[in-house]
Order: sequence, then structure tokens, then C-alpha cells
Amino acid sequence: MRFFRSALSCMVVFALFGSQWIAEYAFAKGKDTPSKIVDSGSFGVFSGAHRVATETFSIKQDAEGSVVVSEFKSEQGEEKAAQSSELDLTPSVELRRYQWKELSPEKLEATVEPNDTFLIERVLTAPNEKPHDQNFLLPASTSILDDYFFIHREVLAWKFLAAVCKQQKTGLGCPAKQKAQFGTLNPHARSSMLVNIEFTGKDKVTIRGSEHELSRFMLRSDSGDWAFWLDDTFKVVRLLGDNGIEVVRD
Repeated sequence: MRFFRSALSCMVVFALFGSQWIAEYAFAKGKDTPSKIVDSGSFGVFSGAHRVATETFSIKQDAEGSVVVSEFKSEQGEEKAAQSSELDLTPSVELRRYQWKELSPEKLEATVEPNDTFLIERVLTAPNEKPHDQNFLLPASTSILDDYFFIHREVLAWKFLAAVCKQQKTGLGCPAKQKAQFGTLNPHARSSMLVNIEFTGKDKVTIRGSEHELSRFMLRSDSGDWAFWLDDTFKVVRLLGDNGIEVVRD
């Protein structure tokens, strides 16, 4: 677990949706539609050939906005780790509230909420201790990209598609080498940074012995680089970090 924590500490962070494009491609059409699960499943997290963790997730949308829920569990020998998160977004895709909890090996909890021109992170390290507040001069549109929750990267990919790609009758028109920059907040690290995403074109990828043609993207920042691949339904199938961590949809 020590190695895994060290590797993840170098990872890039990001997250969030787009508006019109997402409404027509990823989310249910119309404000009066009932609650709908737009994605759910699990990711296997690998270090080399070894599966070191599993993330189980769901993304739900209704007229009140969207909620991204995730559980992360790792077990290596006698070392176990479990965390959960919930990202609550308004219909205009701004942050309403974010919460993460570490259930083991320690008991930690943090929330992020907007307050005027600030985002306020409140960290609770023990039940009887006073929470520690930290302010970030960031708007509510800032993307939450937390360390252990890879589904946030899918949400950020949707935001990128909404920002730079065009809807066509035959599908999505996204020119190769198209780039965009996003502001992000990493609540685990209590830090913010800019990340750059670039669509690099179609790529043939072999996953569990089968070849797939997927859309490849690069996410770059001062913390490191990640490549990730989306299928034709705009869902993340694979991520690969320059730290050696690979994430594959089950």
C-alpha cells in the first residue's frame, strides 16, 4: 500500500461536465425526465500485472443536477484502504458539494462547498477535534479531481468534449490535436492547478485480448501525464499514468 500511495501522489487531477453537449450525448434529455443512471460500473487499478485496487462508481442525473458516487478499496497483504466520495453538481454543472471519507486505515473526512468567490474545504481528522478550514480563490465551476477516484476523469473528459467538440448528425466531430485548459481542485492534496487536455485521435487498443478502436486523449500538468481512452458511448475504458498505474474498466 505504501508504494501505491506514493504512485498516486504523483497523479494528475481534474473533473466535471459540459452543458449542451452532455445533455444530448451523455445525460437524459429534458428537465422533466426522472432520475437516470448515465454510467455505472467498476475500474480495476493495476500496478504492473497486479491488481491493487477497485473503484466502484455511478453517475446519476435528474432535474436537480448530477451526483457522482464512488467507492475505492485496496488490499495488499495485511494493508487495506477504503475511501468513498460524492460529487454533487447543479443543473448548470457547478459545484454544490463534494465530500470524501477515508474509512481505513485512518478515519478522515473532508467537504468542499462554494461560498461567493471561494471554495471552502473543511477537513475533519478526528471526531472530537475542531475541523480545519482552507479557502481557495476558485469559482464553483472548478473541476474536482481527487486522487483515488478515477471516474472524475471521465467527468472531466465530458467537459472537454462539450468545450471543444461539435455535435454532428453522424456523431461527434472533434479535430485531432484539439486542446483545452481547465482549473482543478484536489481535495486530498488540498491544492489547485491547471491541467491541459488534448484529443490525439483514434487508437487501436487491446483490452483483455480483444482489440478496440477508441478515442485517445492526453491530460498533462506539472504533476504528471495521463493518457485515457473513451469508447463510442463516451465512457472511459482505460487510463495509463506516467507513474506506471493503469486503470481498466471491468
